Amino acid sequence: MTEPTTWQKSSFSGADQNQSCVHVRRTGSGAIELVESESPEAIIATSRANFAAFVQGVKAGEFDHLIESPSQG
Repeated sequence: MTEPTTWQKSSFSGADQNQSCVHVRRTGSGAIELVESESPEAIIATSRANFAAFVQGVKAGEFDHLIESPSQG
């Protein structure tokens, strides 16, 4: 078992330390947890493999259509 990490957020989330962002951390068992700053009581856990696949999809632009404005897509 490893030590859990502290919550991290993307530097793209803005200057406010706790608003408008998703935080992630690794648990002591190695799982990845995600929490939305607007609903901190709702923690989602997933495996490292699933999180890695999601990050690869984000990097590849597979989810870009979800953040485009309606006039763009």
